[in-house]
Amino acid sequence: MRVLMLSRLTSCSPIVLGAGLILLSELFLVLSGMVVKQISGDVPTEIIVFFRNALGLLLLVPWLLRNGLSAIKTQQLRYHFMRAAVGVTAMTCLYYSWGHLPLAQAALLKQTAPFFIPLIAFFWLGERVAITAKIAILIGFIGTVFVLNPQTGTLNIAVLVALVGAMLGGLAKVTIRKMRETESAQRIVFYFAFFSALLSALPALWVWQTPTFEQYLWLLLMAGMSTLAQLFLSKAYGLAPAGQLGPFTYGSVAFAALMGWWLWAETLMLNVWLGIAFITIGGVLAMRSKQVKVPV
Repeated sequence: MRVLMLSRLTSCSPIVLGAGLILLSELFLVLSGMVVKQISGDVPTEIIVFFRNALGLLLLVPWLLRNGLSAIKTQQLRYHFMRAAVGVTAMTCLYYSWGHLPLAQAALLKQTAPFFIPLIAFFWLGERVAITAKIAILIGFIGTVFVLNPQTGTLNIAVLVALVGAMLGGLAKVTIRKMRETESAQRIVFYFAFFSALLSALPALWVWQTPTFEQYLWLLLMAGMSTLAQLFLSKAYGLAPAGQLGPFTYGSVAFAALMGWWLWAETLMLNVWLGIAFITIGGVLAMRSKQVKVPV
């Protein structure tokens, strides 16, 4: 009975299921970020990115063997490559920020991506940006200014790297939305891992150092959680417009703040808390907006 009720609910409101999958994705992403923070002092970011993708690809081998080569047959190879190129660059920025910023601040800056998503979706997918979404974007960027705190006269390079990663992350998510018209979530995740492993191999070789056995275990755990996060993300963005689901990613800020305080005794400056407030308000407001397909 419960399964039937849930099935009816999600069939009537795909955004409900999409939002739940987004929250699960963000939880696993924060957990993977905790692993990155744990090992970033000993393992270069380039190597972490490579192993995340290579081990993630390895974890998908059983699925490929079970379903055969027909499971990865695609007419969207250029979009898969584009999504991987943009995504692996965004991932490098994200992992750098995980390792060099308080966990909650890194998570917060990542969450500026939803404010880029409606703009990208407008220019690429033809999803008209409602007035409430425009206001939400403005509020969100005001919050970003608080986090940047330019009054101090200096900018943390890790903050700027995180913002670049958020912008690229928004583009990657809209690419998923574009492909989900014909591509399954598993196929999207497979090609992301495949192309990203290839693209991240060269930077990793440039700074290569062989991980210890314990570091291998951490890297495997990180890859597993990141792959699950990508799978949930890909499924979610096939259910509703990117601009509608983006605000639900703010759950990761709460997850990260709690974990950072609990495990690393991290505290945030007042300007960051103000930034969290503005960006969260902008996200909630954005949930009220609807993206409408522009007639062609």
